Amino acid sequence: KQWYQRRVRGDAMCVIRNLVRDNRIVYGGGSNEISAAISVYDAADKNSSIEQYAMRAFGEALESVPMALAENSGLSPFSTLAEVKSRQIKEGNPRLGIDCMDKGESDMRVQHVIETLIGKKQQIMLATQLVRMILKIDDVRSPGEGEE
Repeated sequence: KQWYQRRVRGDAMCVIRNLVRDNRIVYGGGSNEISAAISVYDAADKNSSIEQYAMRAFGEALESVPMALAENSGLSPFSTLAEVKSRQIKEGNPRLGIDCMDKGESDMRVQHVIETLIGKKQQIMLATQLVRMILKIDDVRSPGEGEE
């Protein structure tokens, strides 16, 4: 129990540090990932080159965050994501996210669910760098190499 309390305090200090560095926030609950995925899919629809497939894969990767939130909250991940995503598009409200607490309200502003912008940017940048590193390794390795 003591290690857990130390971890929570450490996490809280990191959030405070991030807010001191940059006090901008984004709404949580997967709302910003869903909104970003919708924008990425729209951009992919306008792109006729082969890059559209990579763009769609990036959109799918963004959707893994709200799907994990839904699943960890005991909700059906696919139907919950589909419902929130369609509502975001229909209502034009990018603050709609996963109602993890089952309050009957998906607007993260109403639920006061926020994240620091700097933390969210760091998450996306680190994930993107990791994928780029993996892809770079795959490019270096020739097809058929290592098969004996």
